[in-house]
Amino acid sequence: MKLLAVFSCLLAGCLAERPHPCSSPPLMTGALTVSTQNEKFWTYAKYYYDAMGKRIRVKEMGTYENKTFTYDALLLFREGTMYEINNADRTCKKRPLKAEFQPLAVPKNASLLAQAVLGSSSAPGEGLLVNTWMGHMSNKGMYMMTVTEFGCIPVATTFQTEQFGWMVTSYFNNVAGISDPGQLNPPGFCPDEETDDGPGEIAKFLTVFMKKQ
Repeated sequence: MKLLAVFSCLLAGCLAERPHPCSSPPLMTGALTVSTQNEKFWTYAKYYYDAMGKRIRVKEMGTYENKTFTYDALLLFREGTMYEINNADRTCKKRPLKAEFQPLAVPKNASLLAQAVLGSSSAPGEGLLVNTWMGHMSNKGMYMMTVTEFGCIPVATTFQTEQFGWMVTSYFNNVAGISDPGQLNPPGFCPDEETDDGPGEIAKFLTVFMKKQ
């Protein structure tokens, strides 16, 4: 009986430790890089993420079709509005935003691919325990997501697109919370009225991340 009780406890512990789909902290700040399979696009960006207010700010620099660019965008999903901001010359364009807000989270229907240690498991502090998930998006493309076991902090995301092929996003220097909430509000020099012209190519690219899975 004692052996059966011990076995039952061990089994319960193993089941409790099995990873489950999770959501990242609702407020996050960090950095990321994005690269595409067809090599048309590469960027480094600082991001501010507010899932409660459905707001994202992205400040990036990169290359698009062999041309370098810098870009600063504030996406307000509740208002259906995005701002393209240029602090250097204090100009701003207000444009419509038709994409849906997608929280940083592992979809509930995702399948666990593997659990692994990034770095080394030889000694405490030398490695990071992560879970990699996979599934299919609504456009029938595949995706893979890697998040930390503790905290559900994003590490990397890979998914298929028609325009760029495979896209790889790597996250780093992530911090829970937002030290400067003002970054998620449009600057005072931004206009109240939307522009008549549509968003530029880089703005269109940003919405790729927001497509519903």
